[in-house]
This record gives sequence, C-alpha cells and structure tokens, in this order.
Amino acid sequence: MKAILVLFDSMQRDFLPPYGNDWVHAPNYARLAERALTFDRCFVGSMPCMPARRDLHTGRTNFLHRAWGPLEPFDDSMPQILKDSGVHTHLCSDHGHYWEDGGCTYHTRYSTWENARGQEGDPWKGEVADPDVPPHLGSSLRQDWINRKYWAREEDMSQTIVFDQAMEFLDTNSGQDNWMLQIECFDPHPPFFAPEKYRDLYPRDYEGPQFDFPKYAPVNEEERAAVDECRRNYAALLSMCDHSLGRVLEAMDRHDLWDDTMLIVTTDHGFMLGEHDWWAFVNQPFYNTCALKPMFLWDPQVGRAGERTDTLAQMHDLPVTLLDHFGVDVPPDMQGQALGPVLNGEIPARDTAMFGTFGGQVNCTDGRYVYMRAPVREDSQPLHNYTLMPTHMRRFFELEHLRQSELVEPFDFTKQCPLLRVPAQPFFRSQHEFGNLLFDLEADPDQNNPIDNPQLEARMAQLMIRDMKANDAPAEQFERLGLEPNLVCP
Repeated sequence: MKAILVLFDSMQRDFLPPYGNDWVHAPNYARLAERALTFDRCFVGSMPCMPARRDLHTGRTNFLHRAWGPLEPFDDSMPQILKDSGVHTHLCSDHGHYWEDGGCTYHTRYSTWENARGQEGDPWKGEVADPDVPPHLGSSLRQDWINRKYWAREEDMSQTIVFDQAMEFLDTNSGQDNWMLQIECFDPHPPFFAPEKYRDLYPRDYEGPQFDFPKYAPVNEEERAAVDECRRNYAALLSMCDHSLGRVLEAMDRHDLWDDTMLIVTTDHGFMLGEHDWWAFVNQPFYNTCALKPMFLWDPQVGRAGERTDTLAQMHDLPVTLLDHFGVDVPPDMQGQALGPVLNGEIPARDTAMFGTFGGQVNCTDGRYVYMRAPVREDSQPLHNYTLMPTHMRRFFELEHLRQSELVEPFDFTKQCPLLRVPAQPFFRSQHEFGNLLFDLEADPDQNNPIDNPQLEARMAQLMIRDMKANDAPAEQFERLGLEPNLVCP
C-alpha cells in the first residue's frame, strides 16, 4: 500500500469551489472533489501550527497539556511507527517551524526528509543592510523583505521547490510498495506573496499601500478599506497552491496510483480575512472560518469519489487512518478514529470534537452546536506546561519559570514518565474577554448570533467535561474554566 498526504497551512475552505466558492480560480480542487470524498465537518484540534502537527503524529489532542513545542520523548509518532514497521516515510516541506526550537523533533521521525527555505521570516539569506520596504498595511518582517528578493521567479519559490521534490520522489518510487509521502506547504499562510500570473486572475482597481501580510489582530479602520485587496492576494496565493495540487493529481494519473494509494488533502486550520472584523487565528474565538477546515480523502479500500460526508473528523484521526491503511497496529494512547472503517460502517463515528489553543477557550461541537468555554480569570490561571522538552516556538523556557518547576506524576499517555510541571501563560491570549459562547450552526452558520439556552449549554459543558477527562486533562484545566469534573454526561 501507499499514501500521499498533502498538507497546506492556513487554508480557508470558503475560498474553495467544492465548498461553494464561485470566484476563486481553483480548478484542481474541483477536480480533486470528483476523485475523492469531501468532508463537510472536519474540525481543527490543537492550535495552531506545531500543536496541530503534534496531533498529526500522536493521534491525540495535546493543547490541554502544553503550549507550542516539540514532540515529547514519550509521544507516539505515526511516521516513526510506519518507518519501524517497514513503510518508508518521506517529508517534503517548507514549513520553517520544523527547524526551530519548538519543532525540531518532528522531521527526524521520517525515514527521509527534504526542506525548502524562505517562507515568512525564515532566517535564510544574510544581508546586513536593511531592505527597502514599500508602503504597506499590516505586518512587516525585515527578513521577509530580504527573502522575497530571492524569489524572483516562480521556480525559485519554496512552494514550487517542495512540489518539485515531491514529484522526484513519486517519479523515483511510484513502482515500489510500502511508502508514505507527506507534502507540506506553508502557503497560503501569510505573507500572501504570489507570482504576478496568479495575481492577474483577480482584477483590481486598488491604489492603496501594499497589503499581503495581515496582523493577528482586529481589523482597524485603515485596513477595513483594504480587506478586499488582502483577500485578492490570499486568493492569488491559493490559486498557486491549486496549481501545485494539480501536479500531484497529474502524478497520480501518470503513475496509475489511484488503485493502491490513499490520498489525503487538508490543512491545519483556516484563516480569518476580515470575517467578524478579525485577521488570522488564535486570538479571537475559534469561529468556523478557522475551526472548520477543508479535507478530501481518497481511500482505495473505501472507494467513494465525488461524494460528501458529514462525518465528524479531526487532525488526530489522520495518523490512525494511515496506520490502519498500512495494516499497522495503532498504539493504545492514540485517540483518533480510523476514517476508513468509520466510512465503511465498521465502527461508529465520533459524536463530538474538542479543539482549542493552550490557555484559551476550550471548544466542543457535536456537529450542530459549538460551545466555547472561556477561562474564569483574565490571566487564565491556574495554568502549567507539562513537558520533558522545555522549549517554546523559538526559545527555551524562561529560567524564572524553570526555577519554579517541579516533577509530577505521569499522565495516562506519558508511558509512566514523570513530567516537569512549569508555570505558564496562555500561548496567545486567554480569550477571557469573549466569555462563553454557544452557536447553532444549522440556524446560524456564520456564527453571528450567540444563543442563550442554559439547558443546552449545560449539555454541551457535560460533553466537554467527558472529552477532557478522556484526554486525561490536568485538574487545573477544569478549575480555570469553572467546570465541575464530576458532572456526568447523559
């Protein structure tokens, strides 16, 4: 058996034709929907980038136990398990977070890996002189402006290089058996920097400052007049991603891979582009613009193409699905579900999905209702990281926090390893100011009108408690959310 996982970053599903978009040029996504099963209720799990990828390796959500960080020594790793079972795993990626302190244990779990440089503020090309920065709105990173100078041609850009690497792997190994290829592209994560031929797909009469890198913040007055311009730039980059996806579909055709190769195409999360007057993700509540993500699955053992499913799914289902595809035993600590058996009716689908970011709201959905539970206190305390790998995104833990750390008893998934319990702050913001929110996705799919229904809120809180307990969440997580862990869900 074989498998290809294509993982984009920050792809909003509302921009894709299979999810109803009628103005973004993405013909290969439409083509993919004809060859695969489209998921209508695929939710995020742990947010954002590296927490999502820890879910992808370990088969369980991790955001209740620590913030952004590496794989832990006790973690299960799907690519490592496949490698140890005789399946060659290969990673092609330009996702720069893999090569930072908080992501450095992920790529080495694969049999082989390749990377491409230059995305966002990747410390790539060294120039002492400051770059020329044009008038612009939103964010600005010195290194980003330097890196862009070295992407004069489409073939020089890291997205293109990643898919070049993937095509080389497929051309070399398509006739072999027992391999998994993970193609991981940082685009369309900002900055929304795309070649002119993709920008030309979206005519504009905008004459204001350049705007392709929104801040992770509310939309301000100056930016409000330029929302459409930012969305066009995002669409242009997404169209480039669509072109790259087409290369994968063409390779599947060229090498006759559809009969024995699983194909999964998805993203880690969506991206706010002015919806609810917000940019980006993680600071605002997890509206469906970010939380409900696109996913497409071709499973030759299921054989469903050109169809849709409302099966609840999350990122931590994918490692279990891939292990099951290759006939490899799933470790008992993985909590995801194998989507093939679910779709075949062999096992029941999950009835809830829990998601969030470390120190922020905890969210729970049953597919119709979404409940967002806010911390009681503005500082989201009490809160601790539980880890044996004390690094943040780009730095070690603060010494003042490590001096207050203590060794504590294991959780049920840490393989009997005690853990450092280290004082922590929310990874982004506590989301305390938004309070508890409850939405009916059937009546209010855009989540503009929170509902006040104490009985329904109590039921959703009980489901959340059930899922948190199943995740062996720290006791303090219930305390900071004002939840009573002994409530029993009917």
